[in-house]
Amino acid sequence: MDSKILKTLDYTKILQKLANHAATQLGEQAASVLLPSSDLDEVKHRLQATDEAMTVDRLKGGAPFSGVTDIRPAIQRARIGSVLSPQELWHISALLFAGRRIHRHVESVHEEQAVPMLQALVDAISEQKPLEEHIRQCIDEQGDVLDQASFELATIRRELRIGETRIREKLESLIRTPSTAKMLQEQLVTIRNDRYVIPVKQEYRGHFGGIVHDQSSSGATMFIEPESIVMMNNKLRETKLKEEREIERILSLLTDQVGEQADLLINDTECLQQLDFIFAKARLAHEMKATQPRMNDRGFLKLGKGRHPLLAKDSVVPIDVELGNQYTSIIVTGPNTGGKTVSLKTIGLLSLMAMSGLFIPAQEGSQMCVFDSIYADIGDEQSIEQSLSTFSSHMTNIIRILQEMTQKSLVLLDELGAGTDPAEGSALAIALLEHMHQTGCRMVATTHYSELKAYAYERKGVINASMEFDVQTLRPTYRLLVGVPGRSNAFAIAERLGLPKAIIDHARGEVTEEDMRVESMIASLEENRLSAEAERISAEQLRRETEALRQQLLAENERLQAERDKRVAKAEEEARSVVAKARREAEEIIKELKQLAEEKANVQDHRLTEARKRLDEAAPASKLGKQGKRPSAAKARKIEAGDEVTVYSLNQKGTVVELSGSQEAIVQLGIMKMKVRLDDLELLARAKPEVVKTGANLTRSRGDSVRSELDLRGENLEEALMEVDRFLDEGLLSNLGQVYIIHGKGTGILRTGIQDFLRRHKHVKSFRIGNYNEGGTGVTVVEFK
Repeated sequence: MDSKILKTLDYTKILQKLANHAATQLGEQAASVLLPSSDLDEVKHRLQATDEAMTVDRLKGGAPFSGVTDIRPAIQRARIGSVLSPQELWHISALLFAGRRIHRHVESVHEEQAVPMLQALVDAISEQKPLEEHIRQCIDEQGDVLDQASFELATIRRELRIGETRIREKLESLIRTPSTAKMLQEQLVTIRNDRYVIPVKQEYRGHFGGIVHDQSSSGATMFIEPESIVMMNNKLRETKLKEEREIERILSLLTDQVGEQADLLINDTECLQQLDFIFAKARLAHEMKATQPRMNDRGFLKLGKGRHPLLAKDSVVPIDVELGNQYTSIIVTGPNTGGKTVSLKTIGLLSLMAMSGLFIPAQEGSQMCVFDSIYADIGDEQSIEQSLSTFSSHMTNIIRILQEMTQKSLVLLDELGAGTDPAEGSALAIALLEHMHQTGCRMVATTHYSELKAYAYERKGVINASMEFDVQTLRPTYRLLVGVPGRSNAFAIAERLGLPKAIIDHARGEVTEEDMRVESMIASLEENRLSAEAERISAEQLRRETEALRQQLLAENERLQAERDKRVAKAEEEARSVVAKARREAEEIIKELKQLAEEKANVQDHRLTEARKRLDEAAPASKLGKQGKRPSAAKARKIEAGDEVTVYSLNQKGTVVELSGSQEAIVQLGIMKMKVRLDDLELLARAKPEVVKTGANLTRSRGDSVRSELDLRGENLEEALMEVDRFLDEGLLSNLGQVYIIHGKGTGILRTGIQDFLRRHKHVKSFRIGNYNEGGTGVTVVEFK
């Protein structure tokens, strides 16, 4: 992209604003060299990164970049063997710490909402906590090497402190002596050339001996190192040299460790630079209230409420532009100061921003195109030094554009054909527009020539546009009206300003009839446009109200649906609770009845009757059998004594012993009898069983109603064991010596569970797997004691 075009379209100012949002100098460097890309995938990649950074800012706030500096020069010096300063080493540790902190910051967002590009960048930052901690153990934030950096350094500095203390004590003792005090300019101990001295008056300089290190500007004071502490100062100096050598050794060791990780550290720096740059784009988008454009490479551009980002938000008038679908060229006409040039720059600048991965100040859903290049001829480039007129400078620029443009280029031309004779200028402008249009590029041009209105009207793929002008206030509104050519408004403006009507009428007479028809046509188009705009606003308001009502109805429907689901779930839970309770009570009663049956002789009738009554009450009134509904009353009345039936409420088969009134019957269920309503029974088979009385008033059926086989295929283990228990009781009471339990082969779970139960049953003598002709492993044969 031509740097001159970037400056013409104010792109460089946008980069400056972007750099101001960077948190580090690294980010500023990346922002200052940002250039638009013509690769669609690359542009989408850049925009996605910006979008992810906005997500992180929205959810967790700004990323913590404090401590990040450009350590690459120091790393390069470490590579070639130079010893790094304490401050440089501290900056390296600060960068490592910042990298870990930013990694946690982005990762915390990635867990809530995916930001894959940023996550990939922070994952590329190396984990070098040992190096960071080693540096921080040796160097503090001010760049001083700490005593704890090594045992030797701590020992040397302890010696230094002791030596300094002894020297000070000796000198202070000396200057406090009355005889000595009068020889001193001041009673203080100071340092010159890293050695402790005292200020002695000029006339007493020979009294102390020792070494003179300095004197005052007036020469009245001599700074003397007394002979008595020369040896002590020498020893202190030697200790300081040892300290310097030890510090040098420590820094050299740390530098070697940094050099070993040079490649990783440079990569970390570049990753953090890229992250800061991406977050700067997000902060710029937030400042401009910008949105993410949808990108394409089809030459299609659709801006909704596009604003020039360098103009104040409260004063700029947004524009709506569509280019590259039904028409590829727009000819904008209208008066000066109407905003034509701003509209041109807005289209060009927003295109450059989108191609750079920046969000644009426009409506959500705006579409931008990736161009191979953007060309602009905007402004007066007259040059006295080069003897170029306005027309010549424009032509020079346009000729260069014609030589370089392609069908994938965007061309922006301001005041096409200006600066020369109107007739020749308009003819040349039409010729240039036609040539560019034939090339297939996307083009927006502004002009004053009315002849271009007719060209745009007649040429397919070219459309007129204008900047709206309010004749009542004599001010431009700066709104771009696509599809409506501009009017001169000269007569209306002159009349509003007070020019005599006679002069205006005379001027109108000088205008050709064809021009008057064109002006009349434009006026009619503008009137129709205003009417259509009012209707559109009304329709939009109605659509919003309809949509609001629709959303309200959807929300109400969802609420009712949720309420219904909640009530159904509650009813199902209550039903499950009732059934579970009934099942538990029934099992307890059945267990009690079995115990009563074993006691036999000692059982009293009223205890059996009471247990049967409790069993009747345990069944939930609304429980249905497997068939899903009870038989009709008519069918229930056909049941007679001796019939084999199903009791729906218990899901059990039994035999009717006798009818009890017109609505109930006494049914034999295994070892127990119970009174059941007729509408809770379903007839299975007619039979005439022989009833045998027992000592305990218990009855059991014999003959055809006694089963010697029990088919449990398809049952779960818990239900199957209950069926087996009842089946064995029936077989025992019927004096059957052997019965068959059919459980199928399947996975073997049912067979294993049943056989475990049989091992514990006290009336089972033995059991075995069926023979080949008995069903094999799908059948268990049980023999009673």
